[in-house]
Amino acid sequence: MEAVLKFNGAAQEVTGSSFLLKIRNTSLLIDFGLFQGEDYEKNYLLTYCNVKEVSYLILTHAHIDHCGRVPCLVKKGFKGKIIATKPTFQIGKIMLLDASKVMREHYKTLYKKSVRKGLKPPLPPLYDEYDVLESFNYFKIALPYEVPLILNKEIRVVFKDAGHILGSASVEIKDLKTKKKIVFSGDLGNKNKPIVRDFTLPEASADFVIIETTYADRNHKSFEESKMEFLNAILETVKRGGNVLIPTFALERAQEILFVLREFFEAGLLPKVKIFLDSPLAIKATKIFKDNPEFYDEETYQIFLQKDPFEVPNLFLTEDIEESKAINHIKSEAIIIAGNGTLTGGRILHHLKNNLWREECSLIFVGFQPKGTLGRKIIEGASKIVLFGEEIPVRAQIYTINGFSSHAGQSELLEWLTSIENPQKIFLVHGEPEKMEVFKNILKEKNNWQDKIYIPSLGEEIVLY
Repeated sequence: MEAVLKFNGAAQEVTGSSFLLKIRNTSLLIDFGLFQGEDYEKNYLLTYCNVKEVSYLILTHAHIDHCGRVPCLVKKGFKGKIIATKPTFQIGKIMLLDASKVMREHYKTLYKKSVRKGLKPPLPPLYDEYDVLESFNYFKIALPYEVPLILNKEIRVVFKDAGHILGSASVEIKDLKTKKKIVFSGDLGNKNKPIVRDFTLPEASADFVIIETTYADRNHKSFEESKMEFLNAILETVKRGGNVLIPTFALERAQEILFVLREFFEAGLLPKVKIFLDSPLAIKATKIFKDNPEFYDEETYQIFLQKDPFEVPNLFLTEDIEESKAINHIKSEAIIIAGNGTLTGGRILHHLKNNLWREECSLIFVGFQPKGTLGRKIIEGASKIVLFGEEIPVRAQIYTINGFSSHAGQSELLEWLTSIENPQKIFLVHGEPEKMEVFKNILKEKNNWQDKIYIPSLGEEIVLY
């Protein structure tokens, strides 16, 4: 027994990504992300590894469901080195600091409620700002794409562009002693989108493949179709005299929305509206995007050489909370881009309270809504929701535009996976069980891989070789 793989998260679920790979005496963690939505309490219960024995943590990218438990790891005694691309380190820092702030605010809200109602006190925040700052001491190795890194003289690590968000990576790990290769897809990107490049295909030879399956049951509409759908939703809302609400992830999605709105304006398609980027985190992330043009695709890079690709007329960056509150006095012709993307917190909730009950307004979802989140409930047809203890009817027009997704669709996942010749074993992760089953059946039919595909359970440990 020379290599063992343990599934510490994202096993038959979409969040909490983390995989422990032991190759003889070296323990590697690939991601250590936050469980979100209805799985949040797992963050307190599950670690599945002796963190003091982990030599390296490899981060595929900076989304919080892939890096959000890093401070917990350090609190529990991790003394190894964290490896990631430069943008992942930069973005990861602001994401973790924001997460600690959100946890603190959420705890305060729940604590007040428990005192008022005589309930059991809530679980304390997973970590605080000090813990986050302490974890930055272990951000050690900024690894470019396609540059081999040798660990302990017997393991080679190579990053390939995953095309998901700025700095995202797939990870190829080769055991130099046995010549066995293990490939982690990370989150793969939706092709033909602006800003980031399309994913790079893995090398043809690999023995074990761990692949995400977030959208493994479907293909997205083309990005051009989705842009037109987005524009029509804006035009219809302005015509009705309402506001457009866009709950968005601060990282990648917010920048894409600004990029597209700039294109609409330059083409004379966008009516005279005020645009608010009401997210301090998204504003910081956009600055990091501007600091890393070498990670853009060629088209966006050429735009960057001439102008700011994220600058739109009538764009207001609202970092201050009082500026954010002032937006709620605007009743029409405003596009409000605010976090967070799944409606589990953030400034978007205040905008919902002021606009969701208004038939003339629109709520546009441009990102995946995990089970158990408020966003998922609204998409599934909730007629009313509760915000800040108040019942709010859902009367605004609801749009779901999946072409903005930064995740690969089914055909793209197949393209990436089938470029690998005859893998020994394929593990499906980071997806809901029913979607994994769809993908599993397709692989059986198309590639005769019925004996190669496996869907692991949370905490399961598998001997690779």
